Amino acid sequence: MEKLLQVRNLTVEYHVDADQTFAAVRDMSFDIASGEAVGLMGESGCGKSSVAFALLGLLSRKIAKVSGSVLLEGFELLAVDERALQKMRGAAISIIYQEPAIALSPVMRVGDQVAQVIRAHRRLKWKQCKIEAQQMLERVGLRSTDRIFPAYPHQLSGGQCQRVVLAQALACGPRLLIADEPTAHLDALSQAEFLGLLEELRKLSGISILLISHAPEVQARLADRLLVMKAGQIIEEGPFSKLYRNPSHDYTRAMLRSKPLAPAQPANSTETSAEEQLAR
Repeated sequence: MEKLLQVRNLTVEYHVDADQTFAAVRDMSFDIASGEAVGLMGESGCGKSSVAFALLGLLSRKIAKVSGSVLLEGFELLAVDERALQKMRGAAISIIYQEPAIALSPVMRVGDQVAQVIRAHRRLKWKQCKIEAQQMLERVGLRSTDRIFPAYPHQLSGGQCQRVVLAQALACGPRLLIADEPTAHLDALSQAEFLGLLEELRKLSGISILLISHAPEVQARLADRLLVMKAGQIIEEGPFSKLYRNPSHDYTRAMLRSKPLAPAQPANSTETSAEEQLAR
């Protein structure tokens, strides 16, 4: 498969003081192919989000030193300036966070916030940006756009806000989507629906996904391949089903067996559970 993202020897060192640094990510290497969903899994504090921030160029040099190589379609992300990165964020690579409040302004209508992303990357009139924003909201399952578009974030549910954030992330057709604990604050039903939506959109668009989550049931649902991270390093990787059945590390076993894999679909669905999928 064509390699979309190639990460080599990525290291993220945070400045503790003038003479001391802390390595949150150490000499990390991995690839993501076009159309592939790769899971990044590890306990809280292992460096998962630092990887996401480094890929997007969101770590200021005053805060951290990032070294290594990050090639996106052959383009070295660590070698470009902030202006170039701003053009790429949203257009080539996007992120959705676990908390929609990070991405959504509380004082702007959500439809306008999606339209602004389109306007930032494409030379379109505002009216056309709003039309495309409405289409994007419908694409992520927010059908009642006459009500959703003019709403403020506080007028929507958590699941609806997360779909608005997803609409923002996908509005300009990026090749790579980073999903950082995207279902952490959703109830079981909303989580299943959101993961199903991501799965469907990936099949339709061919987008690649880096899914950051500590939850085995989330990774089982979406990830083709799993990277297990501990203390800033990848200690094991492979297909989810293989690692679930026969992990090489006790750490991996503890992470994947932390709780039984619940059904991946809502109760009224006819699809099989994650456990049943692994047994096939």
